[in-house]
Amino acid sequence: MFFPFYSTMMLGLESGQVIGLRMLKLTRGGNDAVNEMHLMLEEKINAAFESGTNLMAGASAGSVVNRYRQHVAANAERLSIG
Repeated sequence: MFFPFYSTMMLGLESGQVIGLRMLKLTRGGNDAVNEMHLMLEEKINAAFESGTNLMAGASAGSVVNRYRQHVAANAERLSIG
């Protein structure tokens, strides 16, 4: 019963962490910042198409949120290392 709520709330918290890590990278400037901006836009466009496609194919909202969480986790790991 609380799974969709929990998953959505965790997505919000995890996304906030990634936003902070991205802002740190962007404030440093340089080629890394430009590349991060391009990657961020590309990821958002791809995620929108992926979630739309999954919803049209009959996926639940919870599964779409969980997929977003996978993307967010991958970004958090990538940004924490670099």
